[in-house]
Amino acid sequence: MSNIDWIGFIGVFQILLAYMLNVLGKISKDDISFMLLNLIGAGMACYASILMNYMPFVVLEGIWAIVSLISLIKYGAKNFRLD
Repeated sequence: MSNIDWIGFIGVFQILLAYMLNVLGKISKDDISFMLLNLIGAGMACYASILMNYMPFVVLEGIWAIVSLISLIKYGAKNFRLD
């Protein structure tokens, strides 16, 4: 396997791990670990797709990463207010 394959494999594994842990009730969708696994995983999978020049997955994983980033920003705004 090439480095690109490893990057994509690890990224997809993180996304699937987040999903599996959520389904098994180990973490909720509101846990920072869920958001980070999705963000980092989608970012890695997107990067691998860019390196492979496979645009459908660049779009899919890019949007997945953006949505995960937005949820992480909302989490930060909710939990780390400087009042």
